[in-house]
Amino acid sequence: MLQGVPVCKDDPAFPRDPRQGRVMSFSKDGSLFGWGNGQNVLRSKDSEVLQTLDLPKTTMLQFSPLNTILVTWQPYTTADNPQGDSNLQLWDVQTGALLKSLYQKKLEGWSPCWSEDEKLAVRSVNNELHFFENNDFNTIANKLHMQKVSDYILSPGAQPSKVAVCVPGSKGAPSFVRIYQYPNFGGPSAALANKSFFKADRVSMEWNKKGTAVLVTASVDVDKSGASYYGEQNLHYLDIKGEGAVVQLPKNGPIYDVVWSPTSTEFCVVYGFMPAKATVYNLKCDPVFDFGTGPRNAAYYSPQGNILVLAGFGNLRGQMEVWDVKKYKQVSKPQVPDSTHFFWCPDGEHIVTATCSPRLRVSNGYKIWHYTGTLLHKEETPAGKELWEVRWQPSPAGTFPERPVKYQAAPSPLGSTQPTTTQAYRPPAMRNQPATAICSYLLPGSDRQPVSKAALKNQKKREAKKASKQEAKPDAAEPHSNSAPNPNSQSAESCGDPETDKKIKNLKKKLKAIEELKEQQASGKTLQKNQVSHPVT
Repeated sequence: MLQGVPVCKDDPAFPRDPRQGRVMSFSKDGSLFGWGNGQNVLRSKDSEVLQTLDLPKTTMLQFSPLNTILVTWQPYTTADNPQGDSNLQLWDVQTGALLKSLYQKKLEGWSPCWSEDEKLAVRSVNNELHFFENNDFNTIANKLHMQKVSDYILSPGAQPSKVAVCVPGSKGAPSFVRIYQYPNFGGPSAALANKSFFKADRVSMEWNKKGTAVLVTASVDVDKSGASYYGEQNLHYLDIKGEGAVVQLPKNGPIYDVVWSPTSTEFCVVYGFMPAKATVYNLKCDPVFDFGTGPRNAAYYSPQGNILVLAGFGNLRGQMEVWDVKKYKQVSKPQVPDSTHFFWCPDGEHIVTATCSPRLRVSNGYKIWHYTGTLLHKEETPAGKELWEVRWQPSPAGTFPERPVKYQAAPSPLGSTQPTTTQAYRPPAMRNQPATAICSYLLPGSDRQPVSKAALKNQKKREAKKASKQEAKPDAAEPHSNSAPNPNSQSAESCGDPETDKKIKNLKKKLKAIEELKEQQASGKTLQKNQVSHPVT
């Protein structure tokens, strides 16, 4: 365990364990830490060892919200026990006593879900939702029975608790999601909200932080139109007042990520064929801001909700776009290639990215960034070793208040990985001048458009080239040295603008015609009516 950004030195309260770790977990407030390395060890934040549990096959750990219970899970069947055994254990954190041992075959949805005050817990058992009150797992306080319940999610926030459940469609019937308030489960009319839809082989649901609305991403594995290799996805909105809507996404393609703002008033969606679009929507499902397109497939709000990171990880190059959400102004654009993990620090100013196994087994390591794009710390895993997980230690809510967003990069000896801005080409003579400086000149006899220094230089080159061609002609007549220049003759000069040259040429023709009319009038010749309709004085 490390402490102190950006120094990142070993925390003396947590000595390094030489044995290989398999799993680790923090409690919600960061006061407890548990890990498994052949046995499960629990430590408090002051390094006191609370419990040591002999569970060598444990692969998952989780603390209840108030740090009362530790939940452990191990594979249901093993080579030694092909028939399976109770593999989900609930332990008292303070005494180490086993409170309950349950069967949980699948890893998906392995842990019970608690309300924030631990007055209610729920788990799915054979198409039923079993509810337990006050951490009494020996008595089922209530049940919600629905055919083929595929997913559920308990609301955060204060009591009364709500639960959103999804039932997939079958035999032509649509799938539906319903929201219930505990313990009112008395039939379909008891639901606070109901939303039905087709094209849903599976769904993922996410409550906002206040527990007032839920977003449902419905997916099918096969797009029958053949437009997408990733199948087809649709996004639905549902709130506890019964309002529901389909979120309209203006670009076709998969939905990569959907994330609520911590303010619970907005959510961001990353969607569409690459380059993907990212859009922020309000609670009416109206677009608030469109970030345009880019190589991205994930979105991450800071814990305070004032900064949003759009990133392209996995099979993308690892570009991050950091945005000020209040001004919708980009702060930085660091490059993080080959990253597989991203986590915000609870302070809302620092970020950790990591390359971990088994997604990538080479170049494992982690980096710590400031959101302004500065790389503060870099750690590479030694050769022959693998990095499996990197996490920030959580902090209690309200520990780090929101701070004004900075645009100036934080200082660091490691610098920044932001791409350099590509500038337009500038002639060598103008490279030492400010970018806004423009040198322009007016050609003699022209009051139209200013001509730049470069255009004037090109004009001189053309005149010199034309003069050299005339000198090269063997039969070219030499002009008399005493001949007076004709003021009405066409000038070989050009202002560099073809349109201006044409207008000057027409003007000279008119002046020549006027001079001829004056000569005819002076000689006593009678002019025709159309020749004097516009007399010249």
